[in-house]
Amino acid sequence: MFRTMRKPFSVLVVAAMTFGLVACNAGSSTPSPGASASTGASASSEASASTGASASNAASPSTADYTGRTLKLWHYESADGAMGKAWTAAIQEFKDTHPGVTVAYENKGFEQIRQTAQMVLNSDQAPDVMELNKGNASAGLLSSQGLLTDLTDVATSRGWDKILSPSVQTTSRYDDKGIMGSGKWYGVTDYGEYVAVFYNKDMFAKYKVQVPTTLAEFEAAMDTFKKASITPIATAGAEYPAQQIVYELALSKADRQWVNDYQLYQNPVDFHGPQLTFGAETFAQWVQKGYVSKTATSMKAEDMGVAFEKGTNPIMISGSWWYGRFMTEIKNFQWGIFLFPGNKLSPGSGGNLWVVPNGAKEKDLAYDFIDITMQQKNQNILANAGGVPVNADLSQITDPKIKDLNQSFSDLLKNDGLAFYPDWPAAGYYDVLVAGSQDLISGSKTPSQYLDAIAGPYKEGKPQ
Repeated sequence: MFRTMRKPFSVLVVAAMTFGLVACNAGSSTPSPGASASTGASASSEASASTGASASNAASPSTADYTGRTLKLWHYESADGAMGKAWTAAIQEFKDTHPGVTVAYENKGFEQIRQTAQMVLNSDQAPDVMELNKGNASAGLLSSQGLLTDLTDVATSRGWDKILSPSVQTTSRYDDKGIMGSGKWYGVTDYGEYVAVFYNKDMFAKYKVQVPTTLAEFEAAMDTFKKASITPIATAGAEYPAQQIVYELALSKADRQWVNDYQLYQNPVDFHGPQLTFGAETFAQWVQKGYVSKTATSMKAEDMGVAFEKGTNPIMISGSWWYGRFMTEIKNFQWGIFLFPGNKLSPGSGGNLWVVPNGAKEKDLAYDFIDITMQQKNQNILANAGGVPVNADLSQITDPKIKDLNQSFSDLLKNDGLAFYPDWPAAGYYDVLVAGSQDLISGSKTPSQYLDAIAGPYKEGKPQ
């Protein structure tokens, strides 16, 4: 997916994957898409068996000399977000257990990594470990070009393959063509994420709007706000958020096989079929009705998030990666989330990946750092900061908001509902969808013209 904090995200991760920026900041044969996912309890119990073995594989400060070594680490999570807080703690634990190592950490922007990853990984400037968007168009493409380290043996020896349920592993594994879901491990996720509807409870109460359970009720709620001269939805056309709304609408007419066809090229996709046609036409209607402002064309994800935090718009449709930040920053109103009304499928997946560049100079240190982020201690930090963990002790989560986050994710998992992100199938498709959603918001293309514009690059981008 694409996102910014992923962006720029509980019961354990990620179910039934047929699978950022986007995000984002942005989705198979073994395991098969649609395979049932572990619940929090079962995944947690499965993970606990591997925790000791995993930790024991990391080098011990009593037997290793780290003097003069440097771990170069990049990620793009907000310091106030759940992953940012957990990984800050992981960096400190790494320092404590690796005396003598310097951690050269750089916070990179999501777009910065997305746009420059190939060039950086092809140079001697690559970090030892970095966060990278998952999916065919990102990790898949770079793995097929030989730019990422094969982590298969490391994942087995350290027990990561036991911590992550088979469905979660979908986004960590890629075949020789760079298609996710089977083949070798080229990345490791340590959190989950999904797209939900964030809503301002105070504004809903003021205008006597109930949480909708169907698309018709959702549109009726937005009509109420519009009649009060309030633009209901905060979104951003210049980055990933708007395209995810179009995808949510398409998913309201889709089933698992359609997701498999779209994401994994299992069968040809009719871009003028009922799914994408409904998504494009309905989104265009929402703009015409004033549910989405035309100024969203130039807005970025950060602008969207700030608008929701200020109470400018009562609704924001985006990812769980915002959750921890909102818990910290929203002080003036009550807020919550619900799944997209009426949908059984929603954008979502395992989180973005830790990858080790093929040219990394300190690969063993990178493996040790990743291992720390996978362990229960760090996973509990992530969970209590508002993230969706893969290996936490869920009994340690007491905050009611985090329980809401968990419940929505649990509801999604029950329906085998994770459908990855719209930009994942093809390299460069993120930019195609950004331009397309901007065209729908501005009205410069009709829905039919929009579908024609996004169909060609999708078909041309199929991995060969």
